[in-house]
Amino acid sequence: MVFSQVDLGSGSRGITPSFIQIAETEELRMELGGVDLSYHQYPFRLLFRGSYDGAPLIRLIGALARDLFKHPVDLVIMPGYNRAEYWAMLLVCILLRRKRAVFCDSTSADRPRLAAWREMAKRWFFGLCNGFFCYGIRSKEYLMSYGVSESKIALRCQAAALPRGYNAAKVLSHYKSDWQGRADEPHFLYVGRLSPEKGLDDLFQAFCAVHKAYPKARLDIIGSGPLAEQLKSRAAALEVHHAISFLGNKSLEDIAVLFLKCTALVLPSHSEPWGLVVNESLSYGCPVVVSSACGCVPDLALDGLTGYSFEVGNADALHKALLLVMQLSIDRKTVARNCLEVISNFTPERSATQILDGCLRMAGDKG
Repeated sequence: MVFSQVDLGSGSRGITPSFIQIAETEELRMELGGVDLSYHQYPFRLLFRGSYDGAPLIRLIGALARDLFKHPVDLVIMPGYNRAEYWAMLLVCILLRRKRAVFCDSTSADRPRLAAWREMAKRWFFGLCNGFFCYGIRSKEYLMSYGVSESKIALRCQAAALPRGYNAAKVLSHYKSDWQGRADEPHFLYVGRLSPEKGLDDLFQAFCAVHKAYPKARLDIIGSGPLAEQLKSRAAALEVHHAISFLGNKSLEDIAVLFLKCTALVLPSHSEPWGLVVNESLSYGCPVVVSSACGCVPDLALDGLTGYSFEVGNADALHKALLLVMQLSIDRKTVARNCLEVISNFTPERSATQILDGCLRMAGDKG
């Protein structure tokens, strides 16, 4: 939806965008649901059908290089810096003397320092770019830690693609008239991949402690992944399997119904560049409990207003955060209003404006 808004707003800014979509999806996204190309309401050149992961590296490099040679532009924005094909794009841009920028969603919490030669390579890559687009405060700090000048960074908000017909006023109205949640009957929700980096064992330990004090507590798990069976066994070992439901993959429309009912979304990730599901949760007035490793924490997880953050990997701290967020159910209408107010600054329209402003600045920069 962001690129659709970029396309819509480009004409009035004197910009002619040219979009490349490398593939239709990638394996991790396919595990969470099908591909809905109808959200891509902008002209783009699709290089590969199916999954990104299925395209051979040599073909990826060749296709991207050919496209860059074939379509002269003033500024090339690369998707990232962590794949060989992105390095190939950088080298072609240098060869063609094209200005180049890069999207960066990494943070220091998400990307621990690598081997010295890789750190040097990353610094070299950044040094050869004319501009940077980053999500939120933490990714900006991450770039600056590599010597990137703040003047070269365009801060853009991370925006969720919400279902058609979404209406914030209707969401708030729900909490004024239909909210039935109780602080002593918490209903928590996890949405994401069932994989090691998501910190789900921390969540199970913390939920087990909550359940001992509040026997009517429930936890819904949405998603799939390699740990699915192991997590079911873990729930049984903790004797909370009757209170934990594994719901598999769901559409955002289905998840939205749960956002409107549950006490809080919990994202206990050990590694998470941003955490887009937090945007989705707040859009439905649902507070969040988010680990400190998630890039969105300083922007979206505001203690006591939209939920709570906790020290990553600390199940006791997560338990305390769950107890705190339960109290927000007492005045859920006010909390929902806080959530909607904060997330109102993270829209596709605003993100598109920030990208277009950044493009104009970077393309016109003489430095």
